[in-house]
Amino acid sequence: MDRFRQMQVFVAVAEGEGFAAAARRLKISPPAVTRVVAALEDSLGVKLLNRTTRYVRVTEAGQRYLEDCRRILAEVEAADDAAAGINAEPRGHLSITAPVMFGRLHVMPGVLEYLNRYPEMEVDALLLDRVVNLMEEGLDVGVRIGALPDSTMRALRVGSVRKVLVASPSYLFLEGTPKHPQELIHHRIVTSQAGTMSETASGNWRFHYAQKELQVQVRPKLKVTTNDAAIEAAASGFGLTRVLSYQVASMLSEGRLQIILPEYEPPPEPIHIVHREGRHSSAKVRAFIDLMAARLKDNPSLM
Repeated sequence: MDRFRQMQVFVAVAEGEGFAAAARRLKISPPAVTRVVAALEDSLGVKLLNRTTRYVRVTEAGQRYLEDCRRILAEVEAADDAAAGINAEPRGHLSITAPVMFGRLHVMPGVLEYLNRYPEMEVDALLLDRVVNLMEEGLDVGVRIGALPDSTMRALRVGSVRKVLVASPSYLFLEGTPKHPQELIHHRIVTSQAGTMSETASGNWRFHYAQKELQVQVRPKLKVTTNDAAIEAAASGFGLTRVLSYQVASMLSEGRLQIILPEYEPPPEPIHIVHREGRHSSAKVRAFIDLMAARLKDNPSLM
């Protein structure tokens, strides 16, 4: 096997931290991946990976070789793109992931525009309220809400959202508007266990005021598994709920909901587009990121 292919396999193993993950990404068998890495190590006369039953990690020599491999592979891909023409139309398959509600409201319109613009493309959209490992699940692009953990992913910040407390005008008219987070213990609370709001499902709500953090232990009257259900319960006048600002933007503009205690909101949550390709990303990934970034950055509800 040529050295170029060996480098591709080694990079896949190192980035996926496993032979099975690399096999899925490259669409070959795990034994084949193992043989390629072993042959590469024999050829170089150096150990590139430390293997246990629980994980695979690069050695110190492997880390240096990994950086060189990434650079070489990126330069080869850039050369291919240049030869094919800088304006070559994206074609092939693209797989993306995003949170369910954010995906429905903000990502899917971009996906449809992308497919209409590039008819030779096919897209798989995985909308889930959990953090998806792009490497392990063989995905190209992800949209993430919240702080990003340290990783080898490339990330582009495209906006932010606020964690807001909302209720309907009718509920506030009957029950009164709380002036301090501690007053929430006297109100009917609705919580959602979906996505980034799952941390509040237990009733331990965090607020910020004058650069200090406040914690209030509320007792939910209603727990639901989707943000949509929590929002509808609040809009119907049942009680208060805490959601991300983009999820209730339309209801706020319509007057069906209103924000409570804005001065106690936590800092905004960032929105990033993440991908696992280097600076010289493929035309299909680059085109999608450019399109989606422009749409999200121009959206007033995500600023």
